[in-house]
Amino acid sequence: ASNSLTLYYGAQFQNAHAAAICCSQSHLPHCCFSSWGPSNGDESGNLSKSQRHLSTHQDLDFQQRRVQINSILRSNEQSVSVPEFDGRGLSVVRKFESNQLPANTPNEDRRSAATCLQSKGMLFGVFDGHGGWACAQAVSERLLYYIAVAMMQRHSLEELEKCMEHSRPIPPILQWYKHHTDFNYRESASLYIDNLRVFWQELLDSDEHESGISPQDALDYAFKRLDADISLEAQVPLSNDLMRSTAIQVAFAGCTACVAHVGMDGIHVANTGDCRAVLGVQNEDGSWSALPLSQDHNSQNQAEVERIKAQHPPSESDTVVTDDRLLGVLMPLRAFGDVRFKWSHELQQSILASLESGVDLDSLNLYQYTPPNYLTPPYLDVSPEITYHKLRPQDRFLILGTDGLWDELGSEEAVRLIGEHLSGIHLQAPVSQSERKLKLGQMHELLLKRQARASPALDTNAATHLIRHALGTGDYGELSQERLASMLALPEDLARMYRDDITVTVVYLNYDLARSHHN
Repeated sequence: ASNSLTLYYGAQFQNAHAAAICCSQSHLPHCCFSSWGPSNGDESGNLSKSQRHLSTHQDLDFQQRRVQINSILRSNEQSVSVPEFDGRGLSVVRKFESNQLPANTPNEDRRSAATCLQSKGMLFGVFDGHGGWACAQAVSERLLYYIAVAMMQRHSLEELEKCMEHSRPIPPILQWYKHHTDFNYRESASLYIDNLRVFWQELLDSDEHESGISPQDALDYAFKRLDADISLEAQVPLSNDLMRSTAIQVAFAGCTACVAHVGMDGIHVANTGDCRAVLGVQNEDGSWSALPLSQDHNSQNQAEVERIKAQHPPSESDTVVTDDRLLGVLMPLRAFGDVRFKWSHELQQSILASLESGVDLDSLNLYQYTPPNYLTPPYLDVSPEITYHKLRPQDRFLILGTDGLWDELGSEEAVRLIGEHLSGIHLQAPVSQSERKLKLGQMHELLLKRQARASPALDTNAATHLIRHALGTGDYGELSQERLASMLALPEDLARMYRDDITVTVVYLNYDLARSHHN
């Protein structure tokens, strides 16, 4: 019960403020910005007493609404400074900032951040759930452990195993950076630890595991192993009904994931689905450019579509991806969980039928359904696409975001916003020859766009800055308070039709350290 309370807290907080925004809009004579427009005072331009009262009332409404907007946008903010030296080595990460804005109730996105204590580097992840939040929750709790364990040296794994055998506390594997609204599946903790132990036992049985697996191989191995564990846990008998129903719920839901390991040797990004990692690079002239460190796995990625088609008979080439979705249903083409696209039809029916008769399948987001043209499963896998980037002095920050952000902002625009937020310098390109020949109306439009770029930032947290611009940017690139208010004031049942859950983590890199390492 405490878990469900935690889950709904953020949504209730948001909805309460959204309702307040709606109220403040509804009783305005025209709109909150009317006091900025032409006045209706006397010929000298002076306002009457009643008009001055109205103008003051509107200004108060505007200020009140701005406070409410900020409360919603900042309720899930996180900002963590990382010591340059932690007693084990220098850190490439200076600090990170993160934020989430739900559209679903409860939020289906998750995020994770941790320092590896038994190996080197930091891990950051964003996770976009679908079919409910269950799979994203489980993956956000567990995946970083699997990655960290795979990178640990043999003697460290042996120490873990000895502690488990003698019922001693095990040495910490990760130092987590949690937001106060984060929670864990407490009822499944013993199951998760048991399967993590089986994983490190298998690593110990390998003759090759002495100094630990490289970050690249660890990411690949961890993604695949966790997904296999999620699938297996839904099929085997478990100690109680709650644990079993949770395991089945996790397996039938799904989530995409983008995880970055940041260390002295560079950045390794593992991506499954349509979350995205983008590196912010500062050019010699001070301008900013985006370097993608992941590829979206959706129907816009033609190579990905061809990869999936090649796994099935030619007779299915027209049905595997239809209407830009896998089997006409699922938008991401790689994901954790989603056993509805991986298991045989018979196995799915058997597992759902095995649940206690009193269990309400609808309440668990479970239902008897087979995608159309489900002929030669599996149609989906979790295999991550892994990218390595060696750090350079010009690499300033890394953005990890779920697709709710990238639906609203391009990678280049996101990097520019963070870069200018970081430096406080808003570079304007010189007016070109063609722009000098613009007509008056077009010149006015150009000036509005240039003015918007020079507007001061309203948020100290860069992730919040991105979310504010993603939802509140007007036609000329300016921040529109009315647009932002209307997006945040949408009721629960409508919000998901206009936007998705948004999760952003911005990781600031120690470029001075990268420079000395580079030299």
